[in-house]
Parts: sequence; structure tokens; C-alpha cells
Amino acid sequence: MNKIALYPGTFDPITNGHVDIVKRAVKLFDTLIVAVAKSSDKNPMFSLEVRVKMAKEATKDIPNTQVVGFDNLTVELAKSVNASVLIRGLRAVSDFEFELQIGYLNHSLDETLETVYLMPSLKHAFVSSSIVRNLIKFNGKTTHLVPQEVQYLLKSDI
Repeated sequence: MNKIALYPGTFDPITNGHVDIVKRAVKLFDTLIVAVAKSSDKNPMFSLEVRVKMAKEATKDIPNTQVVGFDNLTVELAKSVNASVLIRGLRAVSDFEFELQIGYLNHSLDETLETVYLMPSLKHAFVSSSIVRNLIKFNGKTTHLVPQEVQYLLKSDI
């Protein structure tokens, strides 16, 4: 049986920390689907189309990965792609409370859906999309925080 995991997020933009989580997750599952949420309530810096393109570029050399955009409940997407596991990243204790609530919520909506929490490598533990967005606003250096394959896209949709 093909074990499919879904890694949902806004990925605004995708970072080296996200890619690190993808690389860890593909070792555990047959297929990993990186699911880029529209998240209009978060008012993302990049359009959904650009964020999907960034995720595809960042994961193109990682076997058994796919990238999709979505604008519905994560549990609905998981069901539609036959995913039985959600992947979530934890960088610090501050992430844990929010992620725990989301994990419980998703499980309450679909009891067959499990959540697996993965930590990025220590060198990526401080990296967040919001830090990268702030650096972009002030023309700060981001080359060490986001995949090389998406550097050229960072200014395409601002």
C-alpha cells in the first residue's frame, strides 16, 4: 500500500527549513505532497501561483514529492489525495502549542488522519517565512535562508 503524507502550509516563501522537513518526510513515506494553501486571510506576500512555483522549484530534485495548491480544508485535501498523515514542522517550543491545536482539530474532523511532527536541522531551526519576508522588504540577504532555485522568484510578485 502506498503511504501518502501531506505537508500543508502557506510557504510564503518556501525556506530551507521547509525543504529540510520535506527531505526528512520522504524518507518515511512513499509519497509526499507539499500542499500550498491559498491562505487569503494571512494576506501572503506572494500569490498562490508563485508560491506553488517556488515549492515545485525547491523540491524538483527530491524523489517522490508532488506540489499542489489548495483552497479548502486540509482534511478535505488529504482525503481527496488519499493521504493518511499530515506533516508539520516544529522549530521551537513556541510552535508547539499552535501545532498541537491544529493537530487535534484535524483529528477531530477526520479520526483516520494522523499528524507527524518533524524538526528541521538545527542550522534551519531559526528560519521562518516571516523572517524571510521582512528581509525581502528591506532588501536583506536571503540566499542562506531560501533554496537557490527560488531566489529569482522572490521579487517577481511583490
